[in-house]
Amino acid sequence: MSLQVTRLFDFLDYQLANYPQENCFVYKEHDLWKNISTEEYNKTANKISRCLLKLGVRPNDKIAVITTNNTPKWLMLDIGILQIGAVNVPLYPTFSDKDYEYILNHSDAKYCFVSDDVLFKKVNRVLDKTSIKKIFSFEEINTAYDWNTFLKEDQENLQIKVNQLKATISPNSLATIIYTSGTTGVPKGVMLSHKNIVSNVFDVAKNIDLHPSHKRVISYLPICHIFERASSYYNQYMGFEIHFAESIDKIGDNIREIRPNYMAVVPRILEKIFDKIIEKGSNLKGIKKTLFFWALNLAEEYQPYGRNGIWYDFKLKIANLLVFKKWRKALGNQLEFMLSGSAPMQTRLIRVFTAANIPVFEGYGMTETSPAISVTNMKERRFKIGTVGKILESLEVKIAEDGEILVKGENVMLGYYKNQELTNNVIKNGFMHTGDIGTIDEDGFLKITDRKKEIFKTSGGKYIAPSIIEAILKKSRFIEQAMVIGESEKMPAALLQLNFDFIKKWAKKNDYIIKNISSDLKIINRIQKEINICNKNLGKWEQIKRFEITPDEWTIIDGHLTPTLKMKRKFILKKYKKLYSNIYNTH
Repeated sequence: MSLQVTRLFDFLDYQLANYPQENCFVYKEHDLWKNISTEEYNKTANKISRCLLKLGVRPNDKIAVITTNNTPKWLMLDIGILQIGAVNVPLYPTFSDKDYEYILNHSDAKYCFVSDDVLFKKVNRVLDKTSIKKIFSFEEINTAYDWNTFLKEDQENLQIKVNQLKATISPNSLATIIYTSGTTGVPKGVMLSHKNIVSNVFDVAKNIDLHPSHKRVISYLPICHIFERASSYYNQYMGFEIHFAESIDKIGDNIREIRPNYMAVVPRILEKIFDKIIEKGSNLKGIKKTLFFWALNLAEEYQPYGRNGIWYDFKLKIANLLVFKKWRKALGNQLEFMLSGSAPMQTRLIRVFTAANIPVFEGYGMTETSPAISVTNMKERRFKIGTVGKILESLEVKIAEDGEILVKGENVMLGYYKNQELTNNVIKNGFMHTGDIGTIDEDGFLKITDRKKEIFKTSGGKYIAPSIIEAILKKSRFIEQAMVIGESEKMPAALLQLNFDFIKKWAKKNDYIIKNISSDLKIINRIQKEINICNKNLGKWEQIKRFEITPDEWTIIDGHLTPTLKMKRKFILKKYKKLYSNIYNTH
């Protein structure tokens, strides 16, 4: 059956017509894996649409959805909302009460769905300050607001109305408002149409070397983020089995159980995977340890397309046979590649994992571009380490005089909800001003050098690109997080969160007791050695002259990080203003 996909709910219809799956969705319940077929997915989505209509939901009404972990119910609800012309407003579970109150009011949400009772209570605390008519939970817990209570609203005779509404929805219709978690300021509501996301899914699909079949993928990154969400639509289009991880904490175990064929990652996740691999390698003895680090050093020199020569390729085959095959086994032994987004990936990790026959393809984009602007892949020599690939074919990208990346295409958002002034500031003459600084080389590869708003100037007039320095610092096994500071100051410095697990093992190995991790002289002197190594790779004006160690871990819950593990710079500066004062003597 031929079906043209132009709207987001068409992805389900396409799969139903072309690749109906018995294991469309696979999830774990009470320690047992269960499945939902494409047919059941379709029936439930239609039932959800009918229930929403019975509740009085109309086209363009806003429905807020919040989930702690990804679940089939989120995707089924998504289609149920969209195919009657309503608008899905996904929210992060880590938002504060204040954020929920603001967004639920700003978005004009009529109903809210949450994944569990904890979130229900959180939203319920601000309910009387919003226009929300009712909250429903995905849990089946015999309450007046659980999933089964919602589904009791069903009236089968409303299916005619569902079909009628579905036929009237234009590809240009508003599909979703995504409130960016934001590293600064109040959350902004990014309005994306069906066409914005559908066009981008197809653009990226052209650059991913996969073919429709019974491949398995794992869903674990926040589904409310456009990266994971767009991936889910692609997976549905391709007829892949979507397996849902139990939680981010169990991702390692779930990967070994699910054995995915490919997976999306963000840099911090891959950094943690790599750290665990290095830890295991460090605990080896004798020849095994020697072989491990020989293979690792070899992988760090990796260049694609045989550029290192025949002798290097021969040694790499040996390394894969003796060492890297164990890495692949730990990741399910079926991974064809990993697709990275959200933030810049260390080139070291790209080299090492690609050398180990688990290629890391890096994409670049933003919520406002639905999300992808460019992506790397091995086909047609479109893989160059240190870049984020070539521009997607249907897009137009140019570099402004100040180095900012500007993009035009069908993927560019409709605008910011209820904020025309801000929309006009970022979309000019059809071009989205990304806020990122970059270059396009002679071969057409895009390279991101920094965020426009994050680049700062020292009092000596020297420009500092912090993300580049931070990536070098985080190569150290001692350093978990690093934020480079020094705007309008005489020198750049750094606030560091150490890798507490590694530090404890290091202290135990050296028979040393740490009393205060922030002020311990032995720790400070050891970290200074890591800083010195970093500084060797930097210009004199960029070198980290001083640093302070934060006493606590930087987390999403405590507000240091966004849900996609990017630093909230303003929050971190404010929280550690005393450490900042110590560095620059501004008491």
